[in-house]
Amino acid sequence: MVSNPCKMLVKEELKKLGLHFIVVDLGEVDVLEDISEELRNQLKIDLSHLGLELLDDKRIVLIEKIKNIIIEMILNSDETIKIKFSNFLSEKLHYNYTYLANLFSEVQGISIQQFIILHKIERAKELMFYDELSIKEIAYRLNYSSVAHLTNQFKKVTGLSPGHFKQLKDKSRIPIEEVGTLPKKKKKLEIFQ
Repeated sequence: MVSNPCKMLVKEELKKLGLHFIVVDLGEVDVLEDISEELRNQLKIDLSHLGLELLDDKRIVLIEKIKNIIIEMILNSDETIKIKFSNFLSEKLHYNYTYLANLFSEVQGISIQQFIILHKIERAKELMFYDELSIKEIAYRLNYSSVAHLTNQFKKVTGLSPGHFKQLKDKSRIPIEEVGTLPKKKKKLEIFQ
């Protein structure tokens, strides 16, 4: 559930099944009653028809939480995190950062840091696409230490300098939910009992 229309579809499916719930966060729903195996399977089928996936594996759920925190951090980059990101993530999820980093790398095939970089570059591309901010302002907004740091990472990821990218007519971008992930057909939804 990464958008409001997606949340509405999930709410409708849960209501059809007579389930009482609280939407906790993007991608998470708290169901207020126990769900039978039959009802869980029906929910999986119904969500599958909508192009969504019900996550049962607690490790995968934790990975999705890490991704959501990173994406929120980058989208709301105006609010600078005052502590080191590894400490922030550990405090937010109540796990040791080494455990989170190892799990993320094992499941995703890239490090948390690489995932952050890919998302920051995609956000930079989005900001360049709208052409409202200078490269310097984009670097500042995305918490880069300098324009040179943004430029170097941008070039490593895209093969282009930010200035060259801004001049392109066809500025190819990747949907935010697909950045740093293996190709998947379905979005994810977590259900907690």
